[in-house]
Amino acid sequence: MTGSWERATAGRAAPLALVDLEAFDANAADLVRRAAGKPVRVASKSVRCRALLRRVLDRPGFRGVMAYSVREALWLAADGFTDLFVAYPSADREALEAVAANGHAAAQVTVTVDSAEHVAFLAALRRPHPLRVAVDVDASLRVGSLHLGVRRSPLRSAGQVVAVARAAQAAGLDVVGLMFYDAQVAGLPDSSPAVRLVKARSTRDLLGRRAEVVAAVRDVAGLEFVNGGGTGSLHVASRDPSLTELAAGSGLFGPTLFDGYRSFRPRPAAAFALPVVRRPAPGVVTVFGGGYIASGPPGWSRSPSVLAPRGLRLLRSEGAGEVQTPLRGRAADGLGIGDRVWFRHAKAGELCERFDELYLVRGDELVDRVPTYRGEAANFG
Repeated sequence: MTGSWERATAGRAAPLALVDLEAFDANAADLVRRAAGKPVRVASKSVRCRALLRRVLDRPGFRGVMAYSVREALWLAADGFTDLFVAYPSADREALEAVAANGHAAAQVTVTVDSAEHVAFLAALRRPHPLRVAVDVDASLRVGSLHLGVRRSPLRSAGQVVAVARAAQAAGLDVVGLMFYDAQVAGLPDSSPAVRLVKARSTRDLLGRRAEVVAAVRDVAGLEFVNGGGTGSLHVASRDPSLTELAAGSGLFGPTLFDGYRSFRPRPAAAFALPVVRRPAPGVVTVFGGGYIASGPPGWSRSPSVLAPRGLRLLRSEGAGEVQTPLRGRAADGLGIGDRVWFRHAKAGELCERFDELYLVRGDELVDRVPTYRGEAANFG
């Protein structure tokens, strides 16, 4: 695999990042398979490249974008993307008012609320066109006082969600969607029997509670979509009849955080190469850059992992550095100055925050060079 990447990018300066299109397309096909007929909304934060967003949206089984900021959604809407759901609440008055001022954007962009406070914030904006909103509902598991899942929405019961939906309608907002993100199922590797038990219990609990919430909100609002799931939970979320669509993005790139899942295994489709710049001791080389630590709870699982040559590993005493990263292992003595070491990132789209462009390869062929969001930052808003 990395041999083909070496040949496809021969003569290109490293550090560089690439996406293997064969693996990317295979991962996309597997997401659709696990979605079992439900459309998959692409999570843009896990891709962060317009060319790749278009590529996956051109495939059957994918529909719409799950954006992470209002400015991103405006930018994508101006470039012809449609059905844009900003799945995180925003306090960006300027961007929100820009959506409401533009008829096309207002028709394509849906923003998130999860409280009466959000509703009041949106109600105070200038809105020549009505804003479309979706209500984010807490999908975590509660066992007594124990909270298992991420801290997102404060809304759990049908009554709480209906109250916010009614408040939004009273404020002149169009309530068109609901969202349930099961992070404790989608985002946890199957690392132990205890984790698998939590996942199973959470799935059962959410199946009933989600149906109750959806039915209650449908009595007061014309919902266009009910979104749920993630790359790690498509195969279970797809069985819930209350969901009209699923969400996924990370599985397209196949980062290392998915290596511990039992039900599926995406192919490594995204990688980056760093050049060797030092040989400080036998069995040790140092590469340029590498401190690309993923978000989430701090720990070694958030560090990049060496893909090739095999047998190299980070030094526990130093880790991945901002400017240089030392590596230890038997393969080190076979590397010279300028040789490349290939890595995988722990998460998906965050890699694109480190590189202005991606090399798209297929086998030994360099197909294209495309900008990431970072590479188009001047146009982003």
